[in-house]
Amino acid sequence: MPDAFATIASLPPQTVELIARVLETRAAIPSQQAMLRDYLSEIAFPPGANVLEVGCGTGAVCRVLAGWPNVASVTGIDPSSLLIAKARELAREQRAIRFEEGDGRKLRFAGATFDVVILHTLLSHVPGPMDFISEALRVLKPGGALGVCDGDFSTATLATGPCDPLESCARAFVENWVNDPWLVRRLSALVQQAGFAVRPIRCYGVMETQSPGLTMTWVDRGVDTLAAGGRIGTELAAALRAEARRRAADGSFFGYMSYAALTARKPG
Repeated sequence: MPDAFATIASLPPQTVELIARVLETRAAIPSQQAMLRDYLSEIAFPPGANVLEVGCGTGAVCRVLAGWPNVASVTGIDPSSLLIAKARELAREQRAIRFEEGDGRKLRFAGATFDVVILHTLLSHVPGPMDFISEALRVLKPGGALGVCDGDFSTATLATGPCDPLESCARAFVENWVNDPWLVRRLSALVQQAGFAVRPIRCYGVMETQSPGLTMTWVDRGVDTLAAGGRIGTELAAALRAEARRRAADGSFFGYMSYAALTARKPG
């Protein structure tokens, strides 16, 4: 199946609403917030910085960027009109942010427009990630900075041991929601090939054992994928959901995935 995010502009509203909830759930996780702050701290934002986020979704990262030191304006681009509407609603009191529909492969902006471009959890979900990186290079000013963060979905797991039935949910989730689970393994090389000067990549992780939020959505999205494909019936689907919630209730749940982030500079 194609990655849901890669076709988001044509998805039905109920699917986009699910994606919006997932994005906001993820953004509220302390480890995700710490990861974002950590790699943003590696970027030298000049005074009055003009910042672009490509694939902004509900605008969670844009809302952080709007309050970041030296940032004067933030533009968020996403192909989904429904997500853009949600982003505007959530950031209605932050006047430094503007959101608009747009294709990250063909940005409407002139070259050398932005001081910083952010690609946050975007590239693993889109065919042709180099197109997005090359466009980021084009719209950055000479000496401008790129920040990229993504999940290593090849590490996504719900298993607490061998042959754990919930692991089938993790595999199905990745299958239906990720275009390239191995993208971060090539991330540094891709950014360098595009023409950036790349700093060393950083590694992070999200682990949920109590009150799982993000990784519980993997269970439900994985079950939905398995059921829609006719690989499991309604009884097994209900049993997998119930087992995940039983583990969450008694403290035996486990969900984990690693992330990687890098910062890079456009040659001046």
